[in-house]
Amino acid sequence: MDLGRRLRRTSLSLLLFLLPTGLWADTAAFDLIGPKVEVRVQRDGRTLPISEVPNLQSKDRLWVHPDLPETQSVRYVMVVAFMRGATNPPPDSWFTRVDAWSKPVREEGIFITVPEGAEEAIVFLAPETGGAFSSLRNAVRGKPGAFVRAAQDLDQASLDRQRLEKYLDSVRESSIVDPEKMKAHTTLLARSLNMRLDQQCFDKPSAQQVPCLTQNTDQLVLDDAHSQNMVTTLTTGSPTDLLAQVSATPTARGGYYSAYVGAVVDVVRILGSAHTAQYQYIPALSLPKQDNLNLRLNSPPSFRNPKSVIVIALPLVRTAATPPLRAIDPAQVFCVDTPSLVLPADSAPLVFATALAHDLILHVETKSGPGIDLPAVPDPGRGGFVVDTKAMQSVALEGEVGGVIRGSWGFRPFDGPHFRLRSSTPGQWIVASKDASALIVGREDTLHLQSPDACCVSGVSFRDEKGKTAETSWKIAKPDELEVKVPLQTATAGTVAIVIHKLGSRPPDEIPLHTYSEAGRLDAFTIHAGDADGLLKGTRLDQVTSVDVDGLQFLPQTLSRANQQDELKLVSQDSAVNSRFHAGDSIMVRVALKDGRSLDLKTSVEAPRPRVTLLSKSVQSEPSAMPSQIRLESQGELPQDGRLNFFLKTQVPDNFPPSEKIEIATADESFRVLLSEKDGNLTRQDSKTVFAVLDPMKLLGPSAFGPLKFRPISVEGIDGDWQPLVTLVRIPVLEGVRCARGAETQCTLSGDKLFLIDAVSSDPDFTNAVSVPDGFVESELRIPSLKGTTLYIKLRDDPSTVVTADVPMLKTPQ
Repeated sequence: MDLGRRLRRTSLSLLLFLLPTGLWADTAAFDLIGPKVEVRVQRDGRTLPISEVPNLQSKDRLWVHPDLPETQSVRYVMVVAFMRGATNPPPDSWFTRVDAWSKPVREEGIFITVPEGAEEAIVFLAPETGGAFSSLRNAVRGKPGAFVRAAQDLDQASLDRQRLEKYLDSVRESSIVDPEKMKAHTTLLARSLNMRLDQQCFDKPSAQQVPCLTQNTDQLVLDDAHSQNMVTTLTTGSPTDLLAQVSATPTARGGYYSAYVGAVVDVVRILGSAHTAQYQYIPALSLPKQDNLNLRLNSPPSFRNPKSVIVIALPLVRTAATPPLRAIDPAQVFCVDTPSLVLPADSAPLVFATALAHDLILHVETKSGPGIDLPAVPDPGRGGFVVDTKAMQSVALEGEVGGVIRGSWGFRPFDGPHFRLRSSTPGQWIVASKDASALIVGREDTLHLQSPDACCVSGVSFRDEKGKTAETSWKIAKPDELEVKVPLQTATAGTVAIVIHKLGSRPPDEIPLHTYSEAGRLDAFTIHAGDADGLLKGTRLDQVTSVDVDGLQFLPQTLSRANQQDELKLVSQDSAVNSRFHAGDSIMVRVALKDGRSLDLKTSVEAPRPRVTLLSKSVQSEPSAMPSQIRLESQGELPQDGRLNFFLKTQVPDNFPPSEKIEIATADESFRVLLSEKDGNLTRQDSKTVFAVLDPMKLLGPSAFGPLKFRPISVEGIDGDWQPLVTLVRIPVLEGVRCARGAETQCTLSGDKLFLIDAVSSDPDFTNAVSVPDGFVESELRIPSLKGTTLYIKLRDDPSTVVTADVPMLKTPQ
């Protein structure tokens, strides 16, 4: 931590003791209902209620209607003001006085056009004193920066408050409607609205869960990059406002999750600095419902000097940023015959908390015709969009098609996430080849059934040879595969059928199968000298409870089936097992079964498996021609175009044989290579130590990435244990950073293969990080403004490690 940051933290801790005790709770309360003000926005001949407008634009025509009651005893002057930044006072013509008590205004409202060059819009409601209009105009022109920042913070706080209100209302409603599903519902709700969720609340009794989930509301709202993208702050770099920093400290009860509290405290302080003997300014949060701004105040207005002026922020005047919605699992296939189909999505909490996204549909692309539009409703409690699929009941899709969520973000149409869709059709099911003879009576077996229509299955049942039907446990293992647990504990060998029920009115599919009786049989037991585990091969090995090998007990660990037989791995926890057996020793194996019987098998100990230890390693990187080379400071990371030098020392056998090889593989073993002396990858330093060289690009190819492991392989083909080696990472090319003039909180990173980045930040703690979405194909990425020339990056191939890169600042085109 640098000296400046340490000084700020010390100052913040001291300030906490100097602030009034109730400041944090008071600023964030906003529980008083404010006056009713209605607003509509007209653009290009189209009119929307204020609840559906995220941003204003120049030349927008605003209809503003102060809907005060007939019994209102105090006359209010409403002033609509537009501003153009902190250092440029607005002209007098950008202020509009509205006498809220006049009959034409009360009955019809007024129309105001957003002037060219405006950046912020704010509404004041002040008690009439004879000079209210000129006083407010002079206050804004005298301190434009204070009101610009207040407008921005009020807009941000209003967006965050709408998320909080949606969360609290939904939690309380779900506790009444279906308390048994409280945890699942609230988890999806928190994901959709980007809220902090305390999992310990679910360990409490049912009656205490809702109070627990809704306490400390100022800590619940997590940062939302999208809403912050919609609000431009005036500061550069990290926030420098002292109270905003305090609100983000644990001492102030905000944790590191209180962006909402920080904005509220900030706006209260800013408006407090503009107080005069005649007027004091109190903020109002907007929680729009159709035309109504639905204002909330945090303190009661005063009608004595200093009189209270209510400050209301309208949406900022700039281009709207569309919501960055993403599908939770892009590979998942959905069945359009599902009633109330739920398409999981997240990363845009404002879509679920507000009406800013409206007229939403799921556009189903058909292979002929313009496609089909289905109504879609964002439901945070169900974790995505609920689609009305009634129109699909008479439609049969041809194979798999695509679907996209479409709608309007304010006045602007946008496309959301894409989904894979199918409809229910009579399907041809294929039994996985490994399960061709897997149905053995007397036990529960697992069957894998493959069909493109797996997503449209509603149930699976089992019918035995006598026609008796039973429900089975099943799940969708892959987009085109079902995993079915077949209960054969009491079944007899013969012909059976798996009945697959489909969504919609389609008849079920039937798959005829045959069950087999299989007597237990022991084929072989293999153990190598020095090992603590062995492998038993045979049939019906699911009946094995333990194995005794010359007095040492081995217990079952994993059971698998290959080549028409069972393979059971057994492990001994006895400390003497590694030195007990020697190559060539004859041993007696006694296998205990569940029914009390035991079977004997004679075998011999195999030769010991080769073992080596890693002595040292060194990553050699090629000098980059780019000035923005990413620095991999950890020897645990190997760039794809680099080279790894490492030394190994043999443990078994005593000397490293010239014909022994070292196998290198990725974690899933989809990429592997053998290093050998013959190929020049291994060089013996002496009889026990070998020098190895790995060129990943040449030997593993450009698609290999992630953790690499190694093991020795003897000339007889006996392999040793896998050991971790290094993490192979692919490096993007970073060309530079460009920051547009006046864009003090947003810059653009240019480069190639930016999808190889998981997240990028301007600080090592990643407090203001930007995540790179899956499938990112652009050559430019918006990032937070830099404090210097150093970027902090988490690579997609190793997101647990932070690397740095010095990037040049590129000139902004004129």
